[in-house]
Amino acid sequence: MIYKALTDDFKIPVIGLGTWGIGGFMETDSSKDEEAVQAIKDAIELGYSHIDTAELYGAGHTEELIGNAIKDLDRSKLIITSKVFKTNLKYDDVIASCKKSLEKLQTDFIDIYLIHAPNPEILLEETMRAMDYLVEQKLVKFIGVSNFSVEQMQEAQKYSKNRIVANQIPYNLATKDKDYRGSCINMESEIIPYCQENDIIVIAYRPIERGFLLKPNSLLDDLSRKYGKTKAQIAINWLVSKKNIITIPKSTSPDHLKENLGAIGWDLSDEDIKLLDETEFESPNN
Repeated sequence: MIYKALTDDFKIPVIGLGTWGIGGFMETDSSKDEEAVQAIKDAIELGYSHIDTAELYGAGHTEELIGNAIKDLDRSKLIITSKVFKTNLKYDDVIASCKKSLEKLQTDFIDIYLIHAPNPEILLEETMRAMDYLVEQKLVKFIGVSNFSVEQMQEAQKYSKNRIVANQIPYNLATKDKDYRGSCINMESEIIPYCQENDIIVIAYRPIERGFLLKPNSLLDDLSRKYGKTKAQIAINWLVSKKNIITIPKSTSPDHLKENLGAIGWDLSDEDIKLLDETEFESPNN
């Protein structure tokens, strides 16, 4: 595995395991619990050590499945990221959400705790005071944000004694500067440069845009043949070739888990990275 520095003494793998949809989406789905737990265990055995989740996923059930998968493992070798949802950003709600997540994850601490999305109706100062409390109580090692603009990151940092170490955004070849859903804009033009200049890790979610980038595409098809790699591997390699960017593809298939790991250990040429940078890919909503 290849790592990037989160802090001077804490590194994070360039490829982690996304878990949106494992155990349900907005609601709990317990129909494949056994397979889900096994998939998480398989991923860890293959070399995944960063697992990303959120209290929202499966209405909390995803965290329970992760907890069951990791309860007998060496916790010190894992990095767990979870997120507090935007409706729970008042001081007491942040702390209560974190404690619920800890219980479901069957762990004493969360490595990286993120604000899932900004909420203009709740004062960010109040939220960040709670995030600081979680760090002080050693319930959380590091704090960060998700889907935040540069201005929102700056405001959050102003109110926190602890450094914001990450911003999770829907960045990939198909979105680049603007998520097609409008949830995150100015990614390439503002957010990513700011993060790179300020030692903030960008956690890119939806690296293949939920399969959209696997559809026929002349450039990705050509590069796939040139490098003997799949289009998913090309798209992921392009992401993690960039300073401070890591990614969290979701998969429960052993073959796809292995395929995603095959996106590292080799390099796209500078010319091909530039070509991918400059190519405007079709938007998923066209």
